[in-house]
Amino acid sequence: MRPFGLALLLLLALPLAAGEGPRRPIHTYSIVARDAVTGELGVAVQSHWFSVGSAVTWGEPGVGVVATQSFTEPSYGPLGLALMKAGKSAPEALKALLTVDADREVRQVAMVDAQGRAAAHTGAKCIQAAGHEVGEGFTVEANLMDKASVWPAMAKAFRTATGDLADRLLAALRAAQAEGGDIRGQQSAAILIVRGKASGQPWNDRLFDLRVEDHPEPLKELARLIQLRRAYRLMDEGDGFVTAAKWPEARAAYEAAAKLAPGIWEMPFWQAVALASSGKGAEALPIFKQVFAAEPFWKRLIPRLADVDQLPKDPALIRAIEAQ
Repeated sequence: MRPFGLALLLLLALPLAAGEGPRRPIHTYSIVARDAVTGELGVAVQSHWFSVGSAVTWGEPGVGVVATQSFTEPSYGPLGLALMKAGKSAPEALKALLTVDADREVRQVAMVDAQGRAAAHTGAKCIQAAGHEVGEGFTVEANLMDKASVWPAMAKAFRTATGDLADRLLAALRAAQAEGGDIRGQQSAAILIVRGKASGQPWNDRLFDLRVEDHPEPLKELARLIQLRRAYRLMDEGDGFVTAAKWPEARAAYEAAAKLAPGIWEMPFWQAVALASSGKGAEALPIFKQVFAAEPFWKRLIPRLADVDQLPKDPALIRAIEAQ
């Protein structure tokens, strides 16, 4: 990175050096991590604070992820990402920002870059129990906890958990809560996962961006949303196959989505549409019947789909569907 580039970024951090004082007191536990297999980068958090994800979680595809908490200075998020994007490692980026922060002793900040280099800081004036652990490709950090065993439990859970990155991040949060968690209880949670390499299509590079803003059981709700997000990603795949007139592939994607999210009738509806459009009308009819019985308004969509070639323009088939 060119020296003047770093100087410019640190100039942007002058509000830190000006000693404006601690910001929002978002005391919490969080994890930032890189999946060594997929390269995906993720950050997840839970706190007894409204909308914790709006301040704590930051990430950019192909760059890194940041968690900024305790007496939170939100600018650690965008500035940390900017430094990593400019070529600094996560430890270098964190050190540079802490150097110019007059209130660094009340901060708790963690970063992981796209190469899996991890760093964390827990200021001496963070409210106890407070601490962090840096592992290979991840960090866990917590403050204002019921006890000091919270972050070691998170690290152990992340190391031993199976599944994709979302599963492992959630396992770490659950372990924190099982160990006592935030001494004040629970209120909100969030998870952000981005691709390890930017594709040039930002809308495809944010794999999970979910927030539970206010809930008595935020981790349970976050788990539900993660499952729902997986289902809708399959729906997106199905939509892509429909656009390409790849009906068997669309049918398989919609069927998988419907299994992940039972009770959301839009998913089996599009599964039935894909079946009918791929010459499997007999298989589609009982699915249409179930959908129409649960939510009759879907039936009104049938002729409109035929008008735009999303169903075959086969009058007999359309009548059979509408008769369900």
